[in-house]
Amino acid sequence: MKNQFTFLAALIFVVSLPLTALAASHERNKQGMDHGKMDHAGHDHAGMDAYGDMIILGDDTKAGVRGMAHLKDVGAAMSKMGMETTHHIMLMFVDNKSGEPITKGAAAVKITGPDGKTSAPIRLMGMQGHFGADTVLKQKGEYTLVVGTKLADDQKRTFEFKHTLK
Repeated sequence: MKNQFTFLAALIFVVSLPLTALAASHERNKQGMDHGKMDHAGHDHAGMDAYGDMIILGDDTKAGVRGMAHLKDVGAAMSKMGMETTHHIMLMFVDNKSGEPITKGAAAVKITGPDGKTSAPIRLMGMQGHFGADTVLKQKGEYTLVVGTKLADDQKRTFEFKHTLK
């Protein structure tokens, strides 16, 4: 029995090494990149729909907090795994006075599609400096994303973003 336990412990250790290395690599790649202080104010959002594979939805400021929204098209990767998900929604919030990112609190999005139907609220999870969730956006046309928040200061805010899927 003791040999089985020792073998199992050694197996778990060996299997966890690649995951630890991957996490460390990710942390090294993030250094020097301050996601919380990304400034999109000077971007021409009307003429620039994408930055790399990231779709910039723009900024919206409410009660001293700037919300910045992005979409990432993940449809091809998710399809290979047999999943229906097409996009990852990312929201970053910044305190206008301090310039510091706001990473604590709650956020949810309701999405109105080109057909005029509005989704139930989708909870946005806290993820390494932003709030995010996966969703399905398959119809061509304009989407409106209404994001409700209750961030660390306990104040409720509503942000709105639009995107046209071509």
